[in-house]
Amino acid sequence: MAEGKFTEETVSMTDAQKKAQRSRNIMIALVLIAFVVLLYFGTQAKLGANILQRPL
Repeated sequence: MAEGKFTEETVSMTDAQKKAQRSRNIMIALVLIAFVVLLYFGTQAKLGANILQRPL
């Protein structure tokens, strides 16, 4: 195989590998959603109701 040349070779995953990849992707998505929710409620707790009392 020549270096720097594109080839038509592809890697096909088995069904088990596809299932494992999908499971990992779902877990990463859930962790990201949980992190965003944590940041949102953490911000709300830190700012509290005083956010509405700020001067404009």
